[in-house]
Amino acid sequence: MKNIAVIGAGTMGNGIAHTFAQSGFNVNLIDISEASLKKGLATIAKNLDRMVAKETIMESKKEETLQNISTFTSIIEGVKHVDLVVEAATENIDLKLNIFKQLDEACAKETILATNTSSISITQIAAATSRPDQVIGMHFMNPVPIMPLVEIIRGYNTSDAVTKTIMALSETLGKIPVEVNDYPGFVANRILMPMINESIETLYNGVASVQEIDTVMKLGMAHPMGPLQLADFIGLDVCLSILNVMYDGFKNPKYAPCPLLVNMVKAGKLGIKSGEGFYDYSESKKAERVSSQFLK
Repeated sequence: MKNIAVIGAGTMGNGIAHTFAQSGFNVNLIDISEASLKKGLATIAKNLDRMVAKETIMESKKEETLQNISTFTSIIEGVKHVDLVVEAATENIDLKLNIFKQLDEACAKETILATNTSSISITQIAAATSRPDQVIGMHFMNPVPIMPLVEIIRGYNTSDAVTKTIMALSETLGKIPVEVNDYPGFVANRILMPMINESIETLYNGVASVQEIDTVMKLGMAHPMGPLQLADFIGLDVCLSILNVMYDGFKNPKYAPCPLLVNMVKAGKLGIKSGEGFYDYSESKKAERVSSQFLK
């Protein structure tokens, strides 16, 4: 396995492309937007520059990594002769089903189709193809080049051979793969999102302020960042989408998103990506200033 295609040049997509390219794979980065591709490549270059500055890689490795990446605005052109496709588009089931139908038609019969979805059913995505045994979940963590975990999610029909191949491939990338079964939210988000949602409920009910909630979890539970800061980092729209998938999948009210989260997403307060969420990022990407709406 040498040739990889990555669908989507956003945060997760460019991180996945970076990781494969740095490990010596030929990567086709695909996005319908030329501007998104340019932005994705710029992000990869910037992250590589940081690694050079920290002396974790040499300048020659940076150049080699960038040379391993080609960009495409056409799925059909971008997936020719690849061994694996990793889809990292927006967390929208209709969009993903459409992409996988296209991939099934455009890719060689032996190509493995993976999705970076953080919550959507692998079995449902696989059903959009004629090769459900070759469809699998590869849920990378953000930031992809740094975080070691990859959740490997088996759909109902995913074959043992494909699972073993993707587990071994993840190790080649220097990651630690963990195999899980196909249930809403898998493991990471099934545990993480209710915690984030409960933190938002705690704020919504006036139990404590933004900084107090985050400080308790950082100092008391040894979390590297508080849950509200983490929600901003992930994107409040993404958090809402995952909670809705779990609520729909389990029909359990404990997964129902907090009204405050719903309203913030409707208002466009999505976290770092929009410049404001629970914190104000207009002057810094760090969670240093609480959003004015939550100041006492």
